[in-house]
Amino acid sequence: MKIWQHLPKIGVILTACAILFVSLFIVNQYTKDDTVKIGVLLPLTGPAESTGTKLKYAIETAEEIINGRYSSANLELGPSAGLPNMGGKKVKFIFADHRANPETARTEAIRLIKDEKVAALIGAYHSSATKTASQVAEEYKVPFLAGSSSSASLTTRGYSYFFRIAPDDNLETEFFFEYIKYLNEALNAGIKTLGIVYIDNEYGTHASEMIDKWLDERYADEGFEKVVEVRYSEDLNNMDEGIEKIKKANPDVIFQASYIEDVTQFVKRYKEENIVPKAVLNYCGGFHDPYFIDALGADGNYFSGSSASLPSALNNETANFINNLYREKSGEDIDGPALEEFASALIMADAINTSSSLEGDKITNVLRTKEFLAPYFISNTIRFNEAGQNIRTISFMVQIQNGRYEAVWPLEMQYRKPQILSK
Repeated sequence: MKIWQHLPKIGVILTACAILFVSLFIVNQYTKDDTVKIGVLLPLTGPAESTGTKLKYAIETAEEIINGRYSSANLELGPSAGLPNMGGKKVKFIFADHRANPETARTEAIRLIKDEKVAALIGAYHSSATKTASQVAEEYKVPFLAGSSSSASLTTRGYSYFFRIAPDDNLETEFFFEYIKYLNEALNAGIKTLGIVYIDNEYGTHASEMIDKWLDERYADEGFEKVVEVRYSEDLNNMDEGIEKIKKANPDVIFQASYIEDVTQFVKRYKEENIVPKAVLNYCGGFHDPYFIDALGADGNYFSGSSASLPSALNNETANFINNLYREKSGEDIDGPALEEFASALIMADAINTSSSLEGDKITNVLRTKEFLAPYFISNTIRFNEAGQNIRTISFMVQIQNGRYEAVWPLEMQYRKPQILSK
């Protein structure tokens, strides 16, 4: 028989082999990258590097829990290794450094979506960076879950793909006013006049605006009055002028919206100039960083702020488990912003797993409709409203006493009684 008579059979065999080879190649490539990618925007260098580093540890802690097996943790994705509804795929968090720069955050968000092919974004700590990055996410229809960014404007933009866990500075400001009312009633503190000290960016500006809002709507009628406002630049060039204004006005309480480096410098100057208001209340920001205590020692005592995390207050098995894993990585206890970023990582992975999809609309639908278990918060659950804002209360007031963050309010969370600052 001539060889040409076998050519059709040979062609079929070669075609089958080629198909098998291509299939094996695709499967091999798929297996090598069998992960779900989530982009993370953080300030990993620059003025907030220390904060960004601890937030990275928190997200790495979440990644370890998601991809490992921790059946005793009482967490949604704890018992399974990876995402069970997606064939056990592991989650990989891709970190990007925005250096506290909004335009860098925008550029990095585009890179994560277009080049890294992430299914979702989380971050970015600085509200100004979160604002620009989430604009990109909205354009590309990629879900974005902010852990600790607090600017109230972030959830008033009518976005479909944006969500936030932390209370915004609107809710936080009301919380502060209610706390000083408690101090007046329980400790006869006599707090009436207040000042606001804030960094000149998205985060600080909106904190200031919320104070004016709440004074206009309620608290001016209850006898509270703003007597000084200090808006300082990120390079602190006008700090001396601000300190002089505060000293002259002598407010009973200071509401402070600052990051770790600048709040530390302000407290040092308060001490040098003998500026001693009865309370200093810090918005979610630098005050919560353990560096605050390390840098200031006893001078940091009795400063206060809202927090979502405190081992003495959240004394349950799940919170302790998370804190122990985090401490192995960071060498310190987890704080409020770090726990909020941890939650953003865990909840986004949960939403992807529940949706069984990498499609933005399907993931977003889960974020909008599911109540997420969060036993590491006082709320025990997280749920988002139509604007994307978490509606479960996760914060309480903490005060530094004897070099430790202690829960002081509300009463059901009180671990230590609050102390009034005095000269």
